[in-house]
Amino acid sequence: MRQGSSTGHYFQTDAEQALTERRAAKASNKNGNPIVLKSKLLAAVSDPSAPGSLLIAESVGSVRRVDVDSGETKHVFKGPSAPVTCVAVGGPGNHTVFAGSWDKNIWSWDSETRAPGRKYSGHADFVKAVVCAKVGSKHYLISGGADKKIIVWDTESGSRIHTIQDQTVSMMAIQALVIDPLESTPEAIVLVSASSDPHIRRWRITEGAVEQLQETSSHKPDSVRPTILEHETTVYKLFFDTEGEDVDLWTSSGDGTAKCLSRQKGFTTDDTIKHGDHVRAIAVTDQWIITAGRDEDVKVWDRTSGKLYCTLEGHYNEVTDLVILAGGNRVVSVSIDGTVRTWLLHKSELDRINKEKDEKAKGAEKEAAVEPEESLMTAEEEAELAALMED
Repeated sequence: MRQGSSTGHYFQTDAEQALTERRAAKASNKNGNPIVLKSKLLAAVSDPSAPGSLLIAESVGSVRRVDVDSGETKHVFKGPSAPVTCVAVGGPGNHTVFAGSWDKNIWSWDSETRAPGRKYSGHADFVKAVVCAKVGSKHYLISGGADKKIIVWDTESGSRIHTIQDQTVSMMAIQALVIDPLESTPEAIVLVSASSDPHIRRWRITEGAVEQLQETSSHKPDSVRPTILEHETTVYKLFFDTEGEDVDLWTSSGDGTAKCLSRQKGFTTDDTIKHGDHVRAIAVTDQWIITAGRDEDVKVWDRTSGKLYCTLEGHYNEVTDLVILAGGNRVVSVSIDGTVRTWLLHKSELDRINKEKDEKAKGAEKEAAVEPEESLMTAEEEAELAALMED
């Protein structure tokens, strides 16, 4: 174990110290035009009130509205005394910002006046995911927690409409929630949930009832499965691709892969992206698949071929979320390193980055191939010099 005078060196293995030094050396890079904030960034969503802005969940217990073009903070929504893990926008007119926190509550604010709103209390552990929906004339807030529960709230009254748990397959901490835009109707919503176990579950929710949907595989039409099971471990992110006709489900997992689950095939795997390491986030455009996670890199994959097209290097700690900006030509990544980075998705820009990497790699190879200069001294003269140095 390495020792030193710095307090940061105590109780660190050589590997941990090397990781700290590598991240410190990488921290000054300007790739992705970083916006540097003073906290760990745990999640982000687009701000519907401003196309170029994000709402970012911060570890310091706040939600920050940031303009990604100017880098300016437009407002900070404060209240929680613990880290904010997730954020959503909904309610009448999409004018309410909701944030789930480690303090087991969901906080809310008016997005225009920024006034604090209702606090929703009912989870017994961290709130990990929030999403908004509407059934009939009622606006709902749906939250998932580390207590293995999904709670459906009436946003106006604050009352709990439903508390949902899987009665067939043991469900672990909720990691992600998403509304199925194709199967949901004005009278009922179809919610998809992911958790720390590899199972993905679908639920049909009405004002009066909750039904867990059974899954039928196209490969075995006569067999029914209680959950979607296509990953080996934790599923961190769920994303419906609204660009495609079938509105397929995309997922990212701690097993190192991101997958496209085909609706037509009963939500079985249609495509697999092997990112490597934990994949915390995924985003999709009509041309690209973008993945990111614990290995710090944002990877861009060709959607047609499924091959890695470009690796965007800049973050120096885990990437926690990705957001496609309006127009689909830019993706924003947020990270535990406290930076917000914006990446152009134009093919010409990705080609430029690839070219620079190739030239840098070739330069390093040339330096390594340079032979050391021959000594101007004979072997006898070198031996004599060594003897004199010893004296």
